[in-house]
Amino acid sequence: MFGSIGMPELVIILVIALIIFGPRKLPELGRSLGKSLGEFKKASNELRSTLEEEIRIEERREKSTATTPTVPSTVEPTPTAPTTEPAPQPAAPTDGAPVSRTVSAGE
Repeated sequence: MFGSIGMPELVIILVIALIIFGPRKLPELGRSLGKSLGEFKKASNELRSTLEEEIRIEERREKSTATTPTVPSTVEPTPTAPTTEPAPQPAAPTDGAPVSRTVSAGE
């Protein structure tokens, strides 16, 4: 459980903690440590289950997109009406003379 910490090392740690904190404070510290470890374990398990659920959802989503064939859309795009813009007007002459222009078939 503790890896390389054996029974003699654990006894030495408990004796030092007893000397530092005293016999009255030691049970309170033990309870606090136990509660903290319990909350950490609970949060860790909750995080793990949330991640596993997200992975399952993502796998289902990938599986459903892989098995569902792509169906072409039956909705046709609405045609847009061609816009008719007015022809550009020639610039007015500055000397007041009328402008006459002959349009040939080549233009």
